[in-house]
Amino acid sequence: MSDLRFVSYAEFGQQFFDRAVTARRVLGAVDLLAGQPIDVGPLGVGPGRLVRLTARGSIGRAGIAEVPGDWIAYRVELPVSLAFEVDLGIEVQRFKARLRVPLVLSARACEGLKVFIDVRPPDPGEITVDLEAQGLRASVLNKVADVEGEVRRFVARYVARELEKPHVKAARTIDVAASVDAAWERIAPTAPSPTAELITDDLEKAIGDEDWDGA
Repeated sequence: MSDLRFVSYAEFGQQFFDRAVTARRVLGAVDLLAGQPIDVGPLGVGPGRLVRLTARGSIGRAGIAEVPGDWIAYRVELPVSLAFEVDLGIEVQRFKARLRVPLVLSARACEGLKVFIDVRPPDPGEITVDLEAQGLRASVLNKVADVEGEVRRFVARYVARELEKPHVKAARTIDVAASVDAAWERIAPTAPSPTAELITDDLEKAIGDEDWDGA
């Protein structure tokens, strides 16, 4: 016992969160989105929604950085690649886009000894877009039809919706109680202990040798 340092429940809880909620685990909760295809449209954009936008792309693997503060939180950036077309009715203009979608993930303690990785949905204005228009007409069209803004809004809605899917929410939940129970099952004795048998034998012998009549 001399090598043990006793701490308060509060300090124990802080140490537990620091150890359990690592960047690797948090990243695993959102990396389920990596490789997810994005299929947009056709959507009406621009004045009167007469221009039709169609896009195809995918989500890449996220990057992560710790957010300093009292809470355990991380900032994750999801890279998104898109190739899309804008149909004017008489001709089609093509674009390519690279987006960075920021997410802030924080660890929340839940009843039942669970930890939930809470995610603040992305705001369209926080998404950065590197848009490459294929030709002069496409560059002009981008300003007229607000293609970039429409792409931001769609991707924000898409990522928020994906994060709420059951398998993603399950990955964002750490069931500590279940892990403790499983660990205890592995270390708890499943057969009679040899030490317990020796103690029982010694006790029976001691009882047998006792001079009960002289008590």
